[in-house]
Amino acid sequence: MNIHEYQAKHILSRYGIKIPKGMIAYTPTEARAAAEKVSGRGPWVLKAQVQSGARRKGYFLEKDAGGEGGIRVVRYRRHIAETAAQMLGSTLVTMQTGPLGKKVSRIYVEAFNEVERNFYMALAVSRVAAELTLLVASLKDEDILKAALNKPDKILKVKLDIAGDTRPEQVREVIDFLKLKPRSAAHLEKLINGLHRAFLENDASMIEINPVGVLKNGDLIALDAKISFDDNALFRHPDILTLKDDCEISERELQASRYKFTYSEFDGSVGCIVNGDGLALAAMDLLRDKNIGTACFINVKGGVDKDKIASGIKIIMTNPRVEGILLNILGGFLRCDLIADGIVSAASEVGLNVPMVVRFEGTNKERAREILENSRLPVIWADTMEESVDKLAVALEEAA
Repeated sequence: MNIHEYQAKHILSRYGIKIPKGMIAYTPTEARAAAEKVSGRGPWVLKAQVQSGARRKGYFLEKDAGGEGGIRVVRYRRHIAETAAQMLGSTLVTMQTGPLGKKVSRIYVEAFNEVERNFYMALAVSRVAAELTLLVASLKDEDILKAALNKPDKILKVKLDIAGDTRPEQVREVIDFLKLKPRSAAHLEKLINGLHRAFLENDASMIEINPVGVLKNGDLIALDAKISFDDNALFRHPDILTLKDDCEISERELQASRYKFTYSEFDGSVGCIVNGDGLALAAMDLLRDKNIGTACFINVKGGVDKDKIASGIKIIMTNPRVEGILLNILGGFLRCDLIADGIVSAASEVGLNVPMVVRFEGTNKERAREILENSRLPVIWADTMEESVDKLAVALEEAA
C-alpha cells in the first residue's frame, strides 16, 4: 500500500526526521489560510498530492491549469489561491502515471526551505541479497531509476542490520560518499536511524526521500517522502490502513483486492495469471528475454470459489492492453480444475479474443485439461513455463 507525501512526512517526523512545515488543503481558500499558518512571509511550495514521482516535471491536461508542473513555488501571497485553483481538480500527467494522469483532489502547502544541496536516500529490502539496504546517491536532476540502470556506481548501497542502529563506520561511509561537511554527521546519523526505525516498526517495504536537503547549519530535511507498506502486515497497523486512498487505485486493482487477489499493471502487452508472485516474476523475466512486455498480472490465491476465480480472470481478459494471456498454475491448495472452470465462466461472459497459453501442474491437472478441451476454447497447451512463453511469443507474432 502506498500513501501520499504529506502522510509519509508526518510518519517520518515522529521518528525525529526534520520536515518542512506544511498543511494540506482541499480548496483555494484553505490553501491561502494554510500558507498564512506555515509561513507568514513566504515563499511557499504548493504540491499536488497524487501518488507519483516526477511531479515537478509533469504537466496538466487542462489548459487553464497553468504551464508548470505539479510542484510550484509561489512567492507572493496574492498568487496562492490562484495557483491552488489551477491545480485542484486538474489532471496531472507524469512519467509514472501514464497518459491518463491522476486528478488532483488536494495540495500540500509547505514553507519554502533554502538548501545548500540535495541528495537521494531510500531504504528498501534487497530481494536478491535478502537484506535491508540503504541507498544513497548525489544526483542533481537525474532520475534515480535511470541512474540505477546506466550509472550504478553513482548509488551507494549499505547493508543495515535488522536490529540496532546504524554503526559509526556506516555513517562515515555515507558522509565520504556524499562529501558532506563534518557538521552534518550527527544529523545524518539521526536521519538514517529514524528511517531504520520507521521502516521496521511500520512494516514498510520501501521508504524514499527524494530529495534530502542540506540546510546552511548542516541539518538535513526531508523535502519529499514516499512510503510503501507490506500489504500482508497491514492487519497489525489499523492506523496506517486508514490512510489508504481508493481514488489512487485503479478499478481493476480495487476489484482484485475485493477477492484478496494481487494485481499489478505495467506497460507491456501480455496478461499473466498465476498463483504465486514468484511465478509472476519468473514469467515476466522470460517474457522480457524475448522483448515482450507484461501488461498486468494477477495472483489468484487458494481458498476461493469458481465465481471469484472467474472474476479475477475477467480482470485480465478485459484489460485493453492485453494482446495475449499466459496462464501458469502450480496446483496445490488451489486446484487446477477450479482455475479451468473460472476460465470457461469468464470466457462465456466476455469472450476470448486473444491467444491464451495454459500450463497446469499439480492437483487435478488432467481434470482441468479435460474441462478446457470440452469447452472448445482456443487455448494453447504447454508443459513447462519456458515452453508456455515460447508458444505465446509465436502466437503473438502470428496474431500481429
